[in-house]
Amino acid sequence: MFSMMVRGSVAVVAVCLATACGPSTAHPTDRSAGETIPATARATGSAPATKPASPAVPATGGPGYSATLSARLLTMDSLPPGFTVQIATVMARDAGNAGDRRADSGCSEHMIPLLSASRLTGTPSAMAAATLSRDGNPDNSWLWVGTEIIRTYADDGARRAMTDLRTFVGRCPTVASGPGGGSYRFALAPGPGLGDDSLRVSSSSTSGADTLTFDSILVRTGTALIVVKEQGNNPGDDKLLAQVAEAALRRYQATGS
Repeated sequence: MFSMMVRGSVAVVAVCLATACGPSTAHPTDRSAGETIPATARATGSAPATKPASPAVPATGGPGYSATLSARLLTMDSLPPGFTVQIATVMARDAGNAGDRRADSGCSEHMIPLLSASRLTGTPSAMAAATLSRDGNPDNSWLWVGTEIIRTYADDGARRAMTDLRTFVGRCPTVASGPGGGSYRFALAPGPGLGDDSLRVSSSSTSGADTLTFDSILVRTGTALIVVKEQGNNPGDDKLLAQVAEAALRRYQATGS
């Protein structure tokens, strides 16, 4: 039941992702991006089906939004068939400096956004984000949902954010969740060897006999950080994560000036 409820909510997030609905960053279905521009609708009726076009990059958005950086996000053409892309126009706030009260607090639920890489320390000069989703089966019995976030920094913030993340996970590998005995677990592993530095954050949420994973891959390239985060999959359903992270880095590098 826990798995069905969370995966159902993730499917809704893929359609109407909005920070204005509340940045629920302490849960697997964390929303790190705001209002989204949906992909062009698929052909209906008797017309032949065609691959939908990637959404146009909005010219303006909320605070922190960068149209230039959003143009470097993954597109449908840069992903395998079956993916849709929704570009965010409202950016969720990061956690601030490493001295932020939440970063210095104990291993409580307040730390979950930092431990899971949903938020990072430091202040990016610009951010861009999109929700990625892919139907696994024709009957929609399996849906992969993820988020790509690009952060650029005017200084050494990308390196410091990864250093802080390693420190936090080393300090808080387990966080209790509520009075029901649930818990979040976090672990670090070397990334897939991308960019100047890469890191995989293995995250899971357990309630009773049910476990969901929401792993992330972070790739630092120069003064930028690319984060690809899956949203609420069953264990073993993260086969696409590394593939999408590699595609995200290729896209970012190919669109640079």
